[in-house]
Amino acid sequence: MSSPIKTIYPVYPPPSDKAVDLHAKLKAFVQERVLPAEQKVRRFRETRAHDPHQVPPVIEELKAEAREQGLWNLFLPSESGLTQLEYATLAELTGWSAELAPEAVNSAAPDTGNMELLHLLGSDEQQKQWLQPLLDGEIRSSFAMTEPAVASSDATNIETRIVRAPSKSAGGDEYVINGRKWWISGAADPRCRLLIVMGKTDPEAETHRQQSMVLVPIDTPGVEIVRALPVFGYQHRQGHCEITFTDVRVPASNLLGEEGGGFAAAQARLGPGRIHHVMRALGAGERALAHLTKRSMERTAFGKLLAQQGVVRDKIAESRIELDQARALCHYAAYVIDSEGNRAARHLVAEAKVAVPRAVLEVIDRAIQVHGGAGVSDDTPLAEMWSWHRAMRIFDGPDEVHLLTLARAELTREPLFQI
Repeated sequence: MSSPIKTIYPVYPPPSDKAVDLHAKLKAFVQERVLPAEQKVRRFRETRAHDPHQVPPVIEELKAEAREQGLWNLFLPSESGLTQLEYATLAELTGWSAELAPEAVNSAAPDTGNMELLHLLGSDEQQKQWLQPLLDGEIRSSFAMTEPAVASSDATNIETRIVRAPSKSAGGDEYVINGRKWWISGAADPRCRLLIVMGKTDPEAETHRQQSMVLVPIDTPGVEIVRALPVFGYQHRQGHCEITFTDVRVPASNLLGEEGGGFAAAQARLGPGRIHHVMRALGAGERALAHLTKRSMERTAFGKLLAQQGVVRDKIAESRIELDQARALCHYAAYVIDSEGNRAARHLVAEAKVAVPRAVLEVIDRAIQVHGGAGVSDDTPLAEMWSWHRAMRIFDGPDEVHLLTLARAELTREPLFQI
């Protein structure tokens, strides 16, 4: 356990030469290749409006270039050799182009969390069949946990049943899955091949031992993608899908980890996912602030530039303060993960999951306000950025759940002095 002095005044280790080199390469890649590619994606969307989930060819081009430059699987320490603190600065760069950059470097959700699960819990055969193609960027995957009929912020509520039964066609046992999921990100992508499905294998067990996870190929009979749900009217390319499972049968060997270990596995998956989401969100906040300042130096109102108006200067200054505060919290959480582990950092991650999207939303909102009508249109990326980061206050645990956890911890904390 760290000393009190170290806890109060953390001394971050300097970044490795590798991390510094990757930051320079990734910054150039985002500036020179990713940001210009956004226009190609927009044009592709316009010509494929009837099917918003088709993959623009430029994405595979970017992936090939990123891999050639060594900008690949940066999120996974076992692959990249980076610490979480080092990765934080890289993830922020990818957040400038949330639709393209994370996928270009094979560090996009939900694949990242699924790769982490398969890396931690997958059998040799599961890793060969699913993890390696994901690491190679050949396929995509989804994580099927959330359900429409229950409050899935409490994962113990999940009702999807996973029942072990004798195989109908071969020796051994199978798992039979019945249930309905929604907001299953990535399932509409035509490259999606795998669903990691969480459901109840033993409803009579202790509350946190009722759930398990199984690997379900998306083309398994009985799996039906009902629809892709829009986010504030935006239909994202990867899709956030409602899926039904009707007598879906998979081999018992498709169990991920152990029976009853699903809840613990979900928490292990969501921890890194939360901190990686907020790392990327900082990049979106910085991009919004860049749009705000650029607009203020180009637009004239009431006889002078917006940048000369006190109210606009206040927006700029407040935005810088809030982003720097949010970054400090995010980096502190990453440092504690590196130095003391995920469990020791869980409350800091919860704080960051609440604070960073709030700060980023404020900055995006200010940028929208300064842009006026252009800010609420699709002529700028601001409106879509706002929609996604507003949704971030719900997915991976809503603010209220994290606040409840933090309050419980605070109520049991010993004060520094007795009062």
